[in-house]
Amino acid sequence: MRNGFVSVEHEDGGWDRNRGYARGRGRGRGRGFRGRGRGGYNGPQVDAQQDMGGYNQEPPFQGRGRGRGRGNRGRGRVFYMVVEVGTTMEMNEDILIVGAGIGGLTTCLGLHRLGLRSLVLESSDSLRVTGFALTTWKNAWRALDALGVGDSIRQQHMQIQGLQVFSTVSGQPTSEISFGGKGGIHEIRCVRRKVLLETLERELPCGSIRYSSKVVSIQESGHYKTVHLADGSVLKTKVLIGCDGVNSVVANWLGLDKPVDSGRSAVRGIVEFPDGHGLEPKFRQHFGNGVRHGVIPCGPTTLYWFLTFAPSVHGVDTEELEQNPAKMKDFVLSKLGKLPQHIENVYEKTALDCMSCSPLKFRLPWKVATGHIYKGNVCVAGDALHPMTPDVGQGGCSAMEDGVVLARCLGEVLLRKPTREDGEGKDEEYYKRISEGLEKYAKERRWRSVKLITTAYVVGLLQESDWRVVRFLREKFLSGFLAKFFLRMGDFDCGQLSIS
Repeated sequence: MRNGFVSVEHEDGGWDRNRGYARGRGRGRGRGFRGRGRGGYNGPQVDAQQDMGGYNQEPPFQGRGRGRGRGNRGRGRVFYMVVEVGTTMEMNEDILIVGAGIGGLTTCLGLHRLGLRSLVLESSDSLRVTGFALTTWKNAWRALDALGVGDSIRQQHMQIQGLQVFSTVSGQPTSEISFGGKGGIHEIRCVRRKVLLETLERELPCGSIRYSSKVVSIQESGHYKTVHLADGSVLKTKVLIGCDGVNSVVANWLGLDKPVDSGRSAVRGIVEFPDGHGLEPKFRQHFGNGVRHGVIPCGPTTLYWFLTFAPSVHGVDTEELEQNPAKMKDFVLSKLGKLPQHIENVYEKTALDCMSCSPLKFRLPWKVATGHIYKGNVCVAGDALHPMTPDVGQGGCSAMEDGVVLARCLGEVLLRKPTREDGEGKDEEYYKRISEGLEKYAKERRWRSVKLITTAYVVGLLQESDWRVVRFLREKFLSGFLAKFFLRMGDFDCGQLSIS
């Protein structure tokens, strides 16, 4: 340790923009850079991993090893700094992303593809895969292709050919729509969250995600933001991105109003049929009796299902259902209405530990329209920006859009060579550039978010309403219209990652 810094050197490292990694040879001490060489460090504990050596959790720790570094841009020496302030280790990061969900990992990978290193802080000790699966529409596949992972995920999930809508009251079909036609094929698949998140994680450099890192507070620090974690660690960053879900700490710091309860809840489940489920590759939905439920294949042996309802109407408590899986399953089975036995079997065969129940929340659209979704060098994305009900299937898809757009906007401003080299002047220039990039991101995403939140809420009311007039219109006219509306909402192009 010299002058309060722990550094790592990589000499003569080469940068390959297409592959997004750097190689280097040298000697190093500390955390975070991976290269060929030997490294050891004895001193105060650093809450991070050394991929070029070992990490023993408790000081002193030493390591030696070999590896390839990923994510360092440029030729020559690259320094990572850990500043000791009193007894607290303050670590510097260019870009911090809070939350390793779909939005966080998409943003991190997008930045990595452009040659920008970022660190993701995840409060849990591993990737969280709550929700089991999500329907991915055309817009999501455009985003995944822009990130270079679309084909890998396609190979593990079947393409859905159409949508069938049935009445839970009569059991009869009310409409059917094909996902192919004159306008071309609409690519829709039901993707397992675990597969999606693990695929995104595999494409990231080692050490891009720091687990067990819960953010408890955020402070201004000149042109930087200082982030305090529950374990006492302190990180200083030039850019702070909140992808930390509906209860976002970053959104709260920005002053965004908390999401509100929609008055509805959802039970979700996933079930495996080792010998095959035998269902057509179609999205099957049922409406009526104040509920909406559906089944959609992920692959030849896996089915995902859901049921949405208003707890107050059905006299149940969402928290009680979540704590009692057997009662949750009984409730679901009692609300299915008229449907074929082989579809009812899907729900009956679902294991209790493969079901979950949660309230549906959303941010009031006018709060998104008028609120601070960015401020200076801080912004939000994904559910931290636009929590919405699942009625148009766009929550996860729009988070992928956010990630691509945000990475591109930051890349456009951060990859330009600075005009000032002096310390304070350079920091000020970068701060202005970052604010410029986040302002552009906010302009691109604000009204798309407002539209999705509003549409999802209204569609949810129409789909679950048990009013006689609405039910008649839904079964005779609206179901087909809504099916086509889903396709239009998903036919959005977030653009490529390339920087002009």
